[in-house]
Amino acid sequence: MKAVGYKRALPITDRESLLDIELPQPVASGHDLLVKVRAIAVNPVDYKVRQNVPAEEGQYKVIGWDAVGEVIATGEKVSLFQPGDQV
Repeated sequence: MKAVGYKRALPITDRESLLDIELPQPVASGHDLLVKVRAIAVNPVDYKVRQNVPAEEGQYKVIGWDAVGEVIATGEKVSLFQPGDQV
C-alpha cells in the first residue's frame, strides 16, 4: 500500500521530511476497518507528530489521520460497517 511517512523529524524544507513509501497491505482484525483511501489531508496532529515523534529504529512513521475511502475488509468484531461502505 502507498503511504506518506518519515524516518526522522527533519525540517519541512528537507527532501526527506516526508516520503512516499510502499508498505505491505495490513489485515483487518478485531474492530479494524481496512479502507481503500481515495483522499487524505494533513491536519495539525500530523504536523505535531512529524515534529515530535520519531520513527522506530529501521521503520517509517506513517502520518495522515484524515482520510476518505471505501471499506474493503472488516475485522471479526465490526458490526456497523461492511465492505463497500464509504467512510
